[in-house]
Amino acid sequence: MFRETQSREGAKATVPAEIESLATQSVNAALAVHRALGPGLLESAYEECLAIELMSLGLSVERQKSIPLVYRGRTIDAAYRLDLIVNGQLLIEAKAVESLAPVHRVQVATYLRLLHLPLGLLINFNVPLLKDGLHRVLNLDFQS
Repeated sequence: MFRETQSREGAKATVPAEIESLATQSVNAALAVHRALGPGLLESAYEECLAIELMSLGLSVERQKSIPLVYRGRTIDAAYRLDLIVNGQLLIEAKAVESLAPVHRVQVATYLRLLHLPLGLLINFNVPLLKDGLHRVLNLDFQS
């Protein structure tokens, strides 16, 4: 069901079973949102509805988390803003675009490295079949 994205050709990463379970639950929640709403809405609507679905499963969800960047010894407080973090372990970046660009995958890979997380889901809701919009992004530098 997923299209897997890796940051280095042929490299493999191991994702803990607990995070794989969160990914499965998150995909099922995204499918429920897409079935109910279909394509064509703003990213923010999908993000909010996905958060509601995930919380209804008893999962902890952080929305619009800011990540600082240190540049030349100075901290830029909200240099990055990511969509969802599930149970503090899984990153979800929601999109509603005509097609995903390579920069979207790089964005998720960057967030994973900064947060030291092994797996992120890049979900484009603006597709007729959500399975075509689901992408796993692995952090190949992750050390458990």
